[in-house]
Amino acid sequence: MNRSSFLQNLIDADVVNVRQKVEIAELFGYESRNRFSIQTENGSEFGYCKEPKLDWQDALMRQFLGHWRNFDLVGTDNLGQKSFRAHHPHRWFLRHLDLYSPGDRYLGGLQQRFAWFEKRFDYLDAQGNTFATMNSSIWKPWTFPVTQGARKIAVIEKKWSGLAKEMFTDADNFRVRFIQPRLTGDQKLLILISAIFVDLLYFESKASR
Repeated sequence: MNRSSFLQNLIDADVVNVRQKVEIAELFGYESRNRFSIQTENGSEFGYCKEPKLDWQDALMRQFLGHWRNFDLVGTDNLGQKSFRAHHPHRWFLRHLDLYSPGDRYLGGLQQRFAWFEKRFDYLDAQGNTFATMNSSIWKPWTFPVTQGARKIAVIEKKWSGLAKEMFTDADNFRVRFIQPRLTGDQKLLILISAIFVDLLYFESKASR
């Protein structure tokens, strides 16, 4: 099977950086479409992830509802070839994200679970079975370990974005470290997109509303 350059780079990587792109309008409080650059450990860009451009109604919903709304995220390689699509259905409680291939084949999902003092998500495979869990304690709110049972297979970490970005924009940087060498391409992709989902849920300005 021919893999896209995006997926091949992801499969080969031990560390991936996710950097949110900033638009000037965000300096004035306007919530623009979320856009992310996907990079190797040394900073080489090999893909993008962004919300597709929709109509004025979607722009209005983004201003007032943020991540609470229904939205899609589309990933592409450097040539603009579609690599995946993630769909977030509207939910008021225990959010969910579904991941699809370019041909709309279901690859898996991310399901938020109830927890009193931590952030918890289950990773679901294409059959709906849980293959890993992500937990973040209140003591380490910027660190999201991904585990299979007692074994850590990856870690998502929010990195300092710089004083100006942290104060005036929602732009965040994340590092995804893959620890388990036998992860499949679909599993790596789901862990990568979960870093973006974590950003939208917990670190955007609309996340607290």
